[in-house]
Amino acid sequence: MSGLGGRVALVTGGARGLGAAVCESLAEAGAIVVVTDVAEPPARAEAARIEAVGGRAVAAPMDVRDERQVASTIGDVVSRFGRLDVLVNNAGVDLTVPVSEMPVAEWDRILAVNLRGPFVAAKAALEAMRRERRGHIVNVVSTAAKRAWANAAAYHASKWGLLGFSHALHVEARADGVKVTAVVAGGMRTPFLLDRFPDLDPGLLQDPRNVADAIRFVLTQPDETVIPELTVIPMRETSWP
Repeated sequence: MSGLGGRVALVTGGARGLGAAVCESLAEAGAIVVVTDVAEPPARAEAARIEAVGGRAVAAPMDVRDERQVASTIGDVVSRFGRLDVLVNNAGVDLTVPVSEMPVAEWDRILAVNLRGPFVAAKAALEAMRRERRGHIVNVVSTAAKRAWANAAAYHASKWGLLGFSHALHVEARADGVKVTAVVAGGMRTPFLLDRFPDLDPGLLQDPRNVADAIRFVLTQPDETVIPELTVIPMRETSWP
């Protein structure tokens, strides 16, 4: 697998789970990783873990719902490193309840993080990438963008929307030399699932590092090649045919 030496990569929701795995995989490939998360102490701890094993990482608090903070953080990254090569829109939330019990405020929160957040971050990142006529935006989607199950209406709406946004951005950004990829990830052994569903069989899930390495693979394609969509699921994925 080719390296990412010298590239600057910002990961949202990078403090744990898939986000942390992505940060670690990209750092191992030589990228300078910006670990962002709504929770600052865990983000700093993740950056410290990366640096302790020889990687390069910095941490920044960032709530993807706050467009001013997102623009400021991305601006600070460009000012500090002179560029932003990669944005991984990974931050995501959910609430497992039927539509009849979903508070409107929670619906708004889920879509704000899962769909509006990637738009806000991509819009800010795209401005910096267009100046270099190079860059890559990866949107972490889900099998929830392809199928539906009960008690996840807001999550489904956000992920179906994110998949559509990702493909639309891919069409627009190609003219400026910027790649866009939607990574459709199946179930992973992360707190996102295991903390909410303690009875879930971990054997049905995949190691988040496998998905992180798939993202790294996408980012290491030659300049003349882009992968608009990639699906990565466990061999025993139950939400997939």
